[in-house]
Amino acid sequence: MSLRYALPFLFALTSPLAALELEAMTDAERAAFRAEVRAYLLEDPEVLQEAISVLQERQQLAEVANDQLLAATYADKLFNDRHSYVGGNPTGDITIVEFMDYRCGYCKRAFPEIEALLATDANIRFIVKEYPILGEQSVLASRFAIATQLVAGDDAYKSVHDTLMEFNGNITQASMTRLAEILGLDAEAIIAQMDSEEVSNVIAANRTLGEQMQISGTPTFVVEDQMLRGYVPVDVMETIVADLRDE
Repeated sequence: MSLRYALPFLFALTSPLAALELEAMTDAERAAFRAEVRAYLLEDPEVLQEAISVLQERQQLAEVANDQLLAATYADKLFNDRHSYVGGNPTGDITIVEFMDYRCGYCKRAFPEIEALLATDANIRFIVKEYPILGEQSVLASRFAIATQLVAGDDAYKSVHDTLMEFNGNITQASMTRLAEILGLDAEAIIAQMDSEEVSNVIAANRTLGEQMQISGTPTFVVEDQMLRGYVPVDVMETIVADLRDE
């Protein structure tokens, strides 16, 4: 069996039609067939490795296509939900959305790199989706940040967001009260807002969107129609943005 025919042959073995054809064989034919396949793979095991590589590439392409479909399907909720913080250039030609959690180590790692990207590229629109999935402290931090935005506006939210991204202590109501005081905010009003229905609705909407987008971890970035699941170095993000602009 030549390499030219080996890969299609190996992929065919996994198809429903191949299964039916194997079932139609006699026991002797099936045993001979399996022996021939085994002998070929033992003689040339690199074929199996190549087949696996091709299969993985196909799976990756399918995942990219699925992510693009998800981004297109939920574009309005991603880019125009009217409750998420919008930073960078609100009228920028490229939009980056980040689903983040204040307790996520990789989110913290990505934070200064995203800030650097926004500082060097003045034409990026950046949207933050509060996506607390790492426990009660994550939820408390997001409630505090969202309540700050509702009570004091986007600038105050940005100050709280940046501080929480660099904060490594325990997140409690007492520590959040102290944070508000340090930042010169109305701590009492923000704490009172934290358990409001309005804050709960924002978190619920983001969670629903995340589930629809099949997001199970943070950070997850959506760059126009591309999804980046996990931490992405800033140079990779810059390349993606440049490629999108060249399309």
